[in-house]
Amino acid sequence: MCAKTQPRRRGLRTVVWSLVMVLVVAAGLVGVVLWQHSYDMDEQRVSIRHGGHTLNGVLATPKDGRKQHGLVVYVHGDGPVDATHDDGYKPMWEANARAGYASLSWDKPGVAGAPGNWLDQSMDDRAEEAAAAISWARARPDIDGDRIGLWGASQAGWVLPKIAAKTPVRFVIAVSPAINWLQQGRYNLLAELRADGASSARTKAAIAKSDTTRRLLERHATFEEYVKATGRETGGMTADRWGFIARNYTADATRDLRALRGIPVLLTLAGHDINVDTADTERVYRKVLDAGGALTVERYPDATHSLLKQSIEQSDVKTTLTALFSPRSLFAKGFLDDQRQFLEHP
Repeated sequence: MCAKTQPRRRGLRTVVWSLVMVLVVAAGLVGVVLWQHSYDMDEQRVSIRHGGHTLNGVLATPKDGRKQHGLVVYVHGDGPVDATHDDGYKPMWEANARAGYASLSWDKPGVAGAPGNWLDQSMDDRAEEAAAAISWARARPDIDGDRIGLWGASQAGWVLPKIAAKTPVRFVIAVSPAINWLQQGRYNLLAELRADGASSARTKAAIAKSDTTRRLLERHATFEEYVKATGRETGGMTADRWGFIARNYTADATRDLRALRGIPVLLTLAGHDINVDTADTERVYRKVLDAGGALTVERYPDATHSLLKQSIEQSDVKTTLTALFSPRSLFAKGFLDDQRQFLEHP
């Protein structure tokens, strides 16, 4: 009987120690995640009144003991984005805090319980919204109203200069902005087709559909007419999305960029951007803004449109694991430091 009991006890001890080791490793991983997602700044939820409704925002401030800070106001790109961009903004907010700047962002209308629908907005509506947020910030005793600037990505390229035309801003950080809506759409279409290795027949069909869509927009066609014209192959287009595009497809930042003359502008461009023609963007920015000598252009050869490292973004597994265990490492090398240094010497 003793001979049988001994192996059982040894087996039980092995199982127990194995479970203990699993729990220790799991606890260690949880600790790493919590540590990596602990940012050197304070965050508070804020409410901003605008146009009869409330913007639900987040204000992140440095922990440096100062009574006043400059402010970076965040202007989202396309899509249903919440105030933190699913926490993706936080590494940038931390870099801002190290430069002595607070950061302000808010949920798009209809996102995370916010009232309204972001697809009902024009670029002018978005600029009005941001101008209201800046007015709210200037009234706060903890914000230096003379050191308020803008950060905006992608679609925000059409919004940033409109904001600057409405209210004074100290600086602008433009990340992967486009110039012309229709030209960007065609560039993106062809770039994605090339990336997919599309056949000439598929490419020809996609271009034909794009041309049909443009003609429908130009004659102010309804969504129902769009559905009929495309043979019900809508590619995920909804009535709300069609309305959003119809309101904004003529957007072109070229003339509006003149509002940024004399303002320090950091133009951030990616080497692997299939959404925006970065060469065209840089050409127009230099043509409109270089005369004032306030334009700084930073290129990141290994980055995608979102300024993430291409080697990470092209793998869902790598993106998920990096976001969990090392979120600051998602971004292209130098991206966070360059923005911090720009804020220190705008």
